[in-house]
Amino acid sequence: MYAGKKILAVIPARGGSKGLPDKNILPLCGIPLVAHSILAAGNCAYIDEIVVSTDSPRIAEIAEAYGAWIPFLRPDDLAQDTSRTIDSLVYTVERLREMGYTYDYLMLLQPTQPYREAFHLTESIEAIADNQWASLASVSESPVHPILMRRISDDGLLQNFLTGSSTVRRQDFPSVYHINGSIYINRLEDGFDGSVSLNDNRHPYVMDAKYAIDIDTWEDFQFAEWVMGTAGREQEGKNGWG
Repeated sequence: MYAGKKILAVIPARGGSKGLPDKNILPLCGIPLVAHSILAAGNCAYIDEIVVSTDSPRIAEIAEAYGAWIPFLRPDDLAQDTSRTIDSLVYTVERLREMGYTYDYLMLLQPTQPYREAFHLTESIEAIADNQWASLASVSESPVHPILMRRISDDGLLQNFLTGSSTVRRQDFPSVYHINGSIYINRLEDGFDGSVSLNDNRHPYVMDAKYAIDIDTWEDFQFAEWVMGTAGREQEGKNGWG
């Protein structure tokens, strides 16, 4: 709880993963991938409950072992390759409300972002609550500025993606950011249904890009293992890994 507001963290972790089978429970730096997000949330004093939304009894068992609550399994129709994350979140919030559990803020933590830390969650909660924002998304500064991006024309020539000159000095480019997928927060009193966009019209929480590792492929997984393993040797146990 923060400033009298109850905060629910939801970690969506379905069982099916085509690109990287069993991705959410693959061991990363010695513990299952999903456990990194659970431990980060557990180390944030403001979070009242950590729920893992899954259709998999195996993931549910592992998540519970690391301190998450699985009050119900996600229905199969919300756990398909084509299923939207927002729909599973709405289902979770509504089911919990039916069970008598209500919250003021919903924080979405995707398990494929294992390197975010408790202080990121703390700072983002303080930002949205202190400023009385309706929603927030974590962002990082983009490594490649869109001014430098090109499209290839039908006749095979490079053309500016944006209008305007790209001959200005790099240090004069305005800063641009991309949503890194690590943290999303919504104030639930404003309404929360399938029409909510996770990416648009949100206030930003700026994170150092080094913490925004996103795992989708085996190469991503190996990179995360190297980065987090190196950091863990330098400072053991920050998030329960290392």
